[in-house]
Amino acid sequence: MIRTLLTLTAGIGIGFGGLGAARHGEKSSVKPFAVSNIVEKLDGKDAKVTFVEVILEPAQAGAPHRHPGPVFGYVLEGEYEWAVDDRPAKVLKTGETFYEPTGSLHRVSKNPAAKGMTRVLAVVLHPRDAKELAVPEAKKH
Repeated sequence: MIRTLLTLTAGIGIGFGGLGAARHGEKSSVKPFAVSNIVEKLDGKDAKVTFVEVILEPAQAGAPHRHPGPVFGYVLEGEYEWAVDDRPAKVLKTGETFYEPTGSLHRVSKNPAAKGMTRVLAVVLHPRDAKELAVPEAKKH
């Protein structure tokens, strides 16, 4: 999987840029580091791919959110507790991957460890006109 991501990175000719609106929650560090337009369309719209590094300190978690396109993730370091929609949470280890369908509720995004950081590479496909890469889930009352 990492070879595929690296090939994709090289193949799209990385363009560095913004979308600083990528947020997983106040406790996590989310750093978009590469953005590129792609030829394929997403739900009939012109699309981009954004590469994001998510860093979580021990026991830190992100807020529930949704993404405007599919997400492919790779755990670079540590352990990552992850769950979408009503599926049970899983703890992924370094080298493991995950996939989130467009619009699914990313309800668990957490470093479950008492010590050591978690680093995740997320590759987000999204419409070019998307305002945010992570849309916070409205709190239910």
